[in-house]
Amino acid sequence: SIAATAAVKGQRRSTDNGGSMIRFISWNVNGFRAVLKKGFEDYFNLADGDFFCLQETKMQEGQADFHPEGYYEYYSYAEKKGYSGTAVFAKREALSFTTGIHGKHNDEGRVITLEYPEFYLVCCYVPNAQPELKRIDYRMEFEDDMREYLNELDSKKPVVYCGDLNVAHEEIDLKNPGPNRGKAGFSDQERGKMTELLGSGFTDTFRKLHPDETGVYSWWSYRFNARANNAGWRIDYFIVSERLTNKIHRASIETQVL
Repeated sequence: SIAATAAVKGQRRSTDNGGSMIRFISWNVNGFRAVLKKGFEDYFNLADGDFFCLQETKMQEGQADFHPEGYYEYYSYAEKKGYSGTAVFAKREALSFTTGIHGKHNDEGRVITLEYPEFYLVCCYVPNAQPELKRIDYRMEFEDDMREYLNELDSKKPVVYCGDLNVAHEEIDLKNPGPNRGKAGFSDQERGKMTELLGSGFTDTFRKLHPDETGVYSWWSYRFNARANNAGWRIDYFIVSERLTNKIHRASIETQVL
């Protein structure tokens, strides 16, 4: 997946209209150790995010030599080596740091929650339903637990939820909806869970600012020359509590980053 970004008006840096904003970045790197050898640090420094969230780090503790100056580091590791995993680099130290969802879904390192005085940040790598929807039952359980968790957090303070959520929500979110209908990432079950989440009090920041924009994707298959043909999917998101909607300054997908 390619990096998705969101800027939410807050307390950190200047915006074009004289206010201030916090910049969040999310990226499924498909192996943190591998991407460190391919210019990740250059992009990290150029992007200058206040919060830089990673998914699918595929590593264990101590396996990546990356300690950016001015950032606090938070990791969640899968028990299985070379699999899943998440990380967040934050310019602000969190009040609290937790992994998993109330003690569940922690063995694959998929969820990091950072608490700050004014919001919660949740970085997530949602399980893939797998070919022929072999893992759809677990995916549905994860989705229900995550929605309940996010709503619980939202009852206390606003939430910024980001990551590779492994679903193209609407037909506009992938190049070829017809032949992909019912497949992992575009099944009625997965799309329905995203609809439920948004209906429970959350906003898809990219679609809020770009309601009709097509051809902007965050993932492409390695097959069929999909990247060159832009036959992609938008499966990476920043989703925020509805009461933050009027604070969304920008939301984009950095398609120029290879």
